[in-house]
Amino acid sequence: MLTIDPIIQQSNTRWRNLSLKLLAAIGTIMISPLSSIAATPVELINQDWQLVCDNTRTCRMAGYQTDFTSDFPASILLTRQAGNRAEITGDIKLGGDKNGSNKALLELGNRHRVSLFIDGKDLGETTSSSLGAGYAALSSSQVKTLLDSLTKSSKIELVVRNSRWQVSDHGATAIMLKADEAQGRVGTPSALLNPKPNKPNSNVLAAVDAPQLNLVLPNAVADANSNKSFSLKSSQLSDIMKGTIKDLSNDCPRLYNKNPWKVKRLNSTQLLAQHNCWSGAYNTGDGMWVMNDRQPYNPKLVTTSATAYDEKGIISSVQKGRGIGDCLAITEWVWTGKGFAKSKEGTTGLCRLIAEGGAWWLPTLVSQVKR
Repeated sequence: MLTIDPIIQQSNTRWRNLSLKLLAAIGTIMISPLSSIAATPVELINQDWQLVCDNTRTCRMAGYQTDFTSDFPASILLTRQAGNRAEITGDIKLGGDKNGSNKALLELGNRHRVSLFIDGKDLGETTSSSLGAGYAALSSSQVKTLLDSLTKSSKIELVVRNSRWQVSDHGATAIMLKADEAQGRVGTPSALLNPKPNKPNSNVLAAVDAPQLNLVLPNAVADANSNKSFSLKSSQLSDIMKGTIKDLSNDCPRLYNKNPWKVKRLNSTQLLAQHNCWSGAYNTGDGMWVMNDRQPYNPKLVTTSATAYDEKGIISSVQKGRGIGDCLAITEWVWTGKGFAKSKEGTTGLCRLIAEGGAWWLPTLVSQVKR
C-alpha cells in the first residue's frame, strides 16, 4: 500500500525529444504559424541561422559557424523587441574545446577584446567583454553594418589577436524576412529586408505583455488529518492516471513498471504524484499529476517529460538535443494554488559545439512570476 504521512517524503511528452533532434539537424525548417490575434511564437531554422520569437513578439536571430567540427565554433545573437521604436542589439559567443588551442585566449578575460571583421574590414572592438566565458556585446554601429552584410554574401569573422572565429551568413536572409513578418515590419522603415523609409509604420505590431503568474508555495503539512484518507497501491495509481494519457505506448510506456511512485502534498486537498514515464539514450521523463487526496481523485496531467520537482512549487523539464549536451530544451511549470501553469519554455540554440548547455536562451514562452 502507498500511504503518505503529514510530512510526505519524496523517495511535454515524447515529442520533446523528437523536436530536439529536428532542432539539431541543419537544413531542417520549423515554422510556427503567425496569428493576427495573439502573439503566437514563431520558430524557423534555415541553414546556419535560427529565428525564435516569443509570446511577447520579441524576436531573437542566432547565426552559427558552418563547420560542425570546427575548433573555433562561434555564434552571433541579434535581438529585437516588438514596436516601431525597438532597437536591435547584438551579442557574440566564442566557443571551442576546453583543451583546444583557443582555451588560453578565452582565459585572457577582458585584457583582449573581440574585434568584428566583415569581408576583411576591421569594424573595431566589441563594447563589452566577458571572454572568460566567451561572451561579448556588439556596438550599435557594428550591428548596423552586420545587418547590411547579411543581406548579401559576406565573410563574418570574430577576431582575438591572431585567432579567428567565422560565423556563416547562409540562411540569414530567410530568417530576417520571417522576423519582419512576425513583427509586422514588411514594407516599413524598420524592416530588416528592403526597408521602405517613406512608408508608414502603422503595420508594425506592438509588444505583448508577458502573462503574470502567481507562484504559491506548497504546504506539505496542511491539514494532516486528510492524509489518512489516501492509501492506494501503485497499480491503482497507475490505473487512475492511465486515462489522462492519450498515447500510453509513446508518452508513458513505463506507467505500470516497478518504479516507485512519489507523492507530495500541495495543500489540504491536493497531491502531486510522480512516476517515471520513459527513458532514452540520454534523456528521461517523469509523469507529473495533480490529484485530489480522496475520491473523486480527478487527476490532471502536467507533463510526461519532467526531470525535477522543486518543493517551492516548480516542475522543470531539461532535455538534451544530443548526448554531449551542447543544446537543451527547457520548460518550467509553477504551482498557482490550484494547478501547475507553464511559465517558461525555450531552447539554448542549435547543437553546434559552442558551449556545454548551448550558447543562448531562446524562449518561445516568457512570463512574469510573482511569489
